[in-house]
Amino acid sequence: GHRRKNWKVRKFVLRDDPAYLHYYDPAGGEEPLGAIHLRGCVVTAVEGMPDSKKYDVENILFEIITANDIHYYLQAASPTERTEWIKAIQTVSRTGK
Repeated sequence: GHRRKNWKVRKFVLRDDPAYLHYYDPAGGEEPLGAIHLRGCVVTAVEGMPDSKKYDVENILFEIITANDIHYYLQAASPTERTEWIKAIQTVSRTGK
C-alpha cells in the first residue's frame, strides 16, 4: 500500500538469509509478488497516516525505510502483532545476511 491510496492484503514471509521480507498474494501462488531488502533498514511504529481514518489504523501501522530510502507502510492485525513484527524485522536488519 505504500504506492497506492488503497491497502491490499498480503502474506509476508520474513527471511534472514538473505535478509528479505517477501510478500505474496494471500489467495495463493508460490512466487512472491515482491520483496523488501531489510539489511540496514530502519523500522518504526507509525501512529497515524493523513489519508486514513484514525479508528482503522490506530496503533497498528509501522514503516520500513530501506537502505535505499524506499518507504513501505504496513498494517498489522493488532498492536501486539505490530510490536512482534517490528522486533523481528529489527533483528533481521542487524543480523541477517
